[in-house]
Amino acid sequence: MEWIIVSLASLFAGFVDAIVGGGGLVLVPVLFAAYPNALPATLLGTNKSGAIWGTTFSAWKYARRVTFRWHTLLPAIGAAFVGSMLGAWAITLVSADFLRKALPFVLLAVLLYTLARKDLGQESRPIANPAKEISLGVLIGLIVGFYDGFFGPGAGSFLVFAFVRILGFDFLNAAANAKLLNIATNLAAILLLGWKGHIWWHLVIPLALSNIVGSFLGTAMALRYGSGFVRWMFIGVVGLLIVRSAWDGLLS
Repeated sequence: MEWIIVSLASLFAGFVDAIVGGGGLVLVPVLFAAYPNALPATLLGTNKSGAIWGTTFSAWKYARRVTFRWHTLLPAIGAAFVGSMLGAWAITLVSADFLRKALPFVLLAVLLYTLARKDLGQESRPIANPAKEISLGVLIGLIVGFYDGFFGPGAGSFLVFAFVRILGFDFLNAAANAKLLNIATNLAAILLLGWKGHIWWHLVIPLALSNIVGSFLGTAMALRYGSGFVRWMFIGVVGLLIVRSAWDGLLS
């Protein structure tokens, strides 16, 4: 019975993640509730092993309608992979409690900034200097990649926000391009956690299939309704992330 519940959660997580990231907000709590005696690393590794398939499918669907900025993305993808590996290694040495407590305040600042800037992400305003864009992309990949490997909640949403605010993407293009960095961060974590034996491969298959279905629906809606829809989904998901992270980090 548990696998049916978590598969349904994976479907909704894929839907949310395809649009603005943050699918872990949906699936991870359900996994922890369904398997309370499992090691956290095992559930996190299983979550990423299922989610990466939906993220990859979403990136493929976006690629058919949205232009990827490969000159910026390729170095950023490499940086995200390295950053995630470093973050996963760091979590074996130090506690993430300080991030758990700080996360709701960081997310609140992101939400308030997005609400205050009504025009944010409505139009694409690319950086004129290619070298500057590449450098900023690498920095984003390294920082968010480290965060995703070290802690993780909301990493996809942070990537979308960074692509909009720092690189000048509109929300639709940010959601599409950020998927490739998210694949890299997930892959790094899967390799490390899989090597450590922290993935339930028997559960990955139903999670992956459900996640792909949700990703198909989410990507279709984002492409149909455009940046305005993605922006409001981003605001909604970040709002939920604030509530969830505040509960986990400050109230529980």
